[in-house]
Amino acid sequence: MSIVLTKPKANNKEKIKREKIYDAIIIGGGPAGLTAGIYLSRARMNTLLIEKAMTGGQAVLTEIIENYPGFPEGISGPELMQKMEEQAKRFGLKIEYGEVKKVKANEKEKIKIVKTDSQEYKALTVIIASGAEAKRLGVPGEEKLRGRGVSYCATCDAPFFQNQKLVVVGGGDTAIEEALYLTKFAREITIIHRRDRLRATKILQERVFSNQKINFVWDSVVTRIVGKEKVEGISIKNVKTGEEKEISCQGVFLFVGNLPNTNFLEGVIKLDEMGYIITDDNMMTSQEGIYACGDVRRKILRQVVTACGEGATAAFAVEKYIEELKGISY
Repeated sequence: MSIVLTKPKANNKEKIKREKIYDAIIIGGGPAGLTAGIYLSRARMNTLLIEKAMTGGQAVLTEIIENYPGFPEGISGPELMQKMEEQAKRFGLKIEYGEVKKVKANEKEKIKIVKTDSQEYKALTVIIASGAEAKRLGVPGEEKLRGRGVSYCATCDAPFFQNQKLVVVGGGDTAIEEALYLTKFAREITIIHRRDRLRATKILQERVFSNQKINFVWDSVVTRIVGKEKVEGISIKNVKTGEEKEISCQGVFLFVGNLPNTNFLEGVIKLDEMGYIITDDNMMTSQEGIYACGDVRRKILRQVVTACGEGATAAFAVEKYIEELKGISY
């Protein structure tokens, strides 16, 4: 006679797979996102930070940050961002990597769903700190010669242009800071600006005007980037006279502004005409439980110090929101 052995039936608790629902998910690991992570982790909120590439955001591409309080001699962007990440992890922040494709809000259950390129996460709140990226100039030759003389990051690519002639396009802080950095490598730099004066901070203007490697072409825009296999020059046009001419160069560095990383948010929250997120003073967006901070948010100043302040504010607002949601508010 054969005996059939059967497994004992699982009880209900074993049958039910408990869902992992975070208190907060932070999208983006720049200064704003890491600061929010520090504050939420210290508050013992179950928090996950999702970063697309590497933590640090655009700050990690900055050679020296002079205006962050507490560092009289300045601090390099990579070093400051590394310290922020270490601090956040020390308090227990969990960091995972992936590109966020969609954010959805289940208003009935007060749950937010974050979908990446590999999986799906759930949380009671979301903080969007996805930052911004360099705006393209949109002229012929730009896309073709990207990585072959066309660059958007001096600290990334400057060593490839030893003793060469370069062009920098732009007149703001980033353009001037990057131009000054390029002087360590380049033989000559020409700054092209569409206006007759710079927008950069005065101390940066003083430095750039006194640097003998740098010259300026005012009231002009780039109309074409020229080259077959690599950059050989640019065509420019004077916006006042209409005069056109060519400038020979081996590299073009473009710093004409930024575009917010908000493509994954269309139809979810209110954005302005440029795609930046609109928030209230507590960093809450038009959707309850979704907050935003840093360069992705509509504001007048985009600096590491403002990003950190907004990250702290968003985290504190999230903490209070979750406590009320759970019925444990003080």
